[in-house]
Amino acid sequence: MPDWRSSCPLSSALDLFGDKWSLLIVRDLAMHGPRTYSQFLAADEKISTNILASRLKVLEEFGLIEHLNPDAFSRGNPYKLTEIGAELAPVGLAFREWALKHLGDIHPQMTHLPIAIK
Repeated sequence: MPDWRSSCPLSSALDLFGDKWSLLIVRDLAMHGPRTYSQFLAADEKISTNILASRLKVLEEFGLIEHLNPDAFSRGNPYKLTEIGAELAPVGLAFREWALKHLGDIHPQMTHLPIAIK
């Protein structure tokens, strides 16, 4: 369980998602559909194996992601968003739109490509 800092809903959400890796895992699942551990490792952001394993475990414990086939051996068994995990997609899109609007001048290489949510 996270160390809840306060009873504020935003603070509580940040206790769970306050690191970039959790949001990027949700982003990848929302944009690409089910992903394997290896596919997460291949993402441009270059997450380390120990952080990936830790974040996947936390997201799974909180019911935001699950294995595509719950009865299969986990290695190579893709993760997918649960129903409540998929509800985070608009949050990610809102962050993206904010970044495109306000960070373009200081990060001109930022991609402006449209994205699709699966």
